[in-house]
Amino acid sequence: KLCEGILNILEKDTKTSCQVACLEALRILSRDKKVLVPVTTKRNMQILMKLAKLDTVEDPLERVSEFPVIVEALKCLCNIIFNSSVAQKLSLELNLAAMLCNLLQKCKDRQLVDDIKCFDLRLLFLLSLLHTDIRAQLRQELQGVQVLTQALESSLSVRWTEEYKAAEDRDRPPLSLQETDCAIEALKALFNVTLDSWNVHSKNESHQFRYMAAILRHCLLTRGPTEEKTEELH
Repeated sequence: KLCEGILNILEKDTKTSCQVACLEALRILSRDKKVLVPVTTKRNMQILMKLAKLDTVEDPLERVSEFPVIVEALKCLCNIIFNSSVAQKLSLELNLAAMLCNLLQKCKDRQLVDDIKCFDLRLLFLLSLLHTDIRAQLRQELQGVQVLTQALESSLSVRWTEEYKAAEDRDRPPLSLQETDCAIEALKALFNVTLDSWNVHSKNESHQFRYMAAILRHCLLTRGPTEEKTEELH
C-alpha cells in the first residue's frame, strides 16, 4: 500500500523536491522483493519511465532542475528490474531498451548529465544481463554496440590520432569518479551485448569491433581516481 501511495503521488504533477523524496523512498522499498508485487505493473513502470524522461523521443535534456528526478527514477527502475522477473518481461513489452538508448544519445555533449548517463548504462547492463531477448534487440535492432562504444569513448575522453589509434598522453590526469563509473557500466553492458559476437560478418561490424578494440586499449592505459577504481576499470 505504501508503494502504491507513493506512485499515486508521483503520477500527479507535484513539485520536484516532493518527487525526489518520493522516489528516494521508493528506491529503498524496492530493494525488498516482497514489496515489489504491487509496483511491477505496466502503469507503474510507465510512471517511472515518464519521470526518467524515457517517454519523450524528441525533447532534449534542458531543465537541470529535473535531473535529480531523472536520476532517482532510473535508480528505482534498476532496483525493480533487478529484483522482479515480471518487470523484466514488462521492460521488453514497453521497449525500455530503445528508450534508454535514446536517452543516452541525448546525454552526448551535455554538461551535468554524468549521473543520468551512469544509471542509464547500469539499466542497460541489467536488461542485457537478465533478458536474452533484450540482449539480442540491443545488438541487432538498436545498434547497441555502437551506442555503448560511443558512451565508453565519451567517458574516457578519447582523442584520435588515426582511425583506429587513440592519442597516448602519459601525463593526463586520472578520470573523475563519475567518469570512471560511467566507463565501468558501459564496459559491463558491452560485454553482455557482444557475448555472442564471435563471428563477425559485415564490413560495418568489423569497423565497430576494431574501433572498440582501440578504445579498450586506451582504457587499459587510463587511471581512475583511486587504485581500487583503476583495478575495477581494467
